[in-house]
Amino acid sequence: MADQQLLSLNDINTSLGLGLQINELLKLMVEKGASDLHIKVPSPPILRIEGELITQECLPPMRPDDVECIFKQISTEEQRDVFRRELELDFAYSVHGLARFRVNVLQQRGSMSLAFRLVPFKAPSIDELGLPRVCKELILKPRGLVLITGAAGSGKSTTLAAMINYLNQTERRNVITIEDPIEFLFRDNRSIIRQRDLGHDTKSFYTALVHALRHDPDVIVIGELRDLPTISTAITAAETGHLVLGTMHTIDSAQAVDRVIDIFPATQQHQVRLQFSQVIEAVLSQVLLSRIGGGRIAAFEIMLATSGLRRLIREGRIYEIADNLEHGASEGKRTMDQALAALVKKNLVSKEEAAMKSSNLAKLNEFLK
Repeated sequence: MADQQLLSLNDINTSLGLGLQINELLKLMVEKGASDLHIKVPSPPILRIEGELITQECLPPMRPDDVECIFKQISTEEQRDVFRRELELDFAYSVHGLARFRVNVLQQRGSMSLAFRLVPFKAPSIDELGLPRVCKELILKPRGLVLITGAAGSGKSTTLAAMINYLNQTERRNVITIEDPIEFLFRDNRSIIRQRDLGHDTKSFYTALVHALRHDPDVIVIGELRDLPTISTAITAAETGHLVLGTMHTIDSAQAVDRVIDIFPATQQHQVRLQFSQVIEAVLSQVLLSRIGGGRIAAFEIMLATSGLRRLIREGRIYEIADNLEHGASEGKRTMDQALAALVKKNLVSKEEAAMKSSNLAKLNEFLK
């Protein structure tokens, strides 16, 4: 592997003298097992490997024309027009035989900055990722709302992809995904899967969701629940007999519930609490941690919508959700601190790493005793 990486670096340095070739950098990214590649002026390329940002000091600093050259290599004229208008852009880029990448472009200090996220061609399985068994049960639900939450880069899209992959191998369902951008590509197996790319196949999550309901779906997957119209329509879709899955940028289950309720006007919140309590099936909140010995591992808080938990939502007692999860192990629930403590006890992550991801150190130490 060292020889392969040295060869790649030589190829890249040669390319730099002739006009930078982004595919060589992406090849290096895959060879080194990096999850992300960052390109900005005036730094050399930076790789994120097992959560750590590592500057590639052996490569020269990026100049503005280098970054612009890379952007032209990987984008279409239409995408460049969007960037010129908005000064930011999300899209997918593929290298044949290597991998797919989610690309974000933004303007910073007068120059472009690029971030590439690695997306393997093959969707992972639930077992390969070591996801909770409840993921298999939730994706087979006939109806309801399932939320996957976590910070950016915590693996939410990968978890969703693994669940869809399991459904595709198990049941005959009509699945419609709305993504920004499309990451994992699916081929029909037992299910029919239609994937819509925001900006290319549709103009908004809300519009795509409304039209998806007219396309005879069984399952609708929403890349991000980010605004009132989308969240409202997702709840309605779940009420009318569809299974709806979506992601949110919240750190735990209680915060996700609060986000859904609080986005509505105060005059509607009582009714929304009732509706949401009836359709929600689960909230899975996840974080990624560095594994002892190398690699990454996910920890999951699991909120399952039992009758007691639905009552807490209905009555607005969101502050009691954490206690409900903590004492709901027999029902399959657990808090994030319980999940972190379990990984430490199994010697999969260090106590220090778990503490960095904990929102309640006292509780974490209590579970570790």
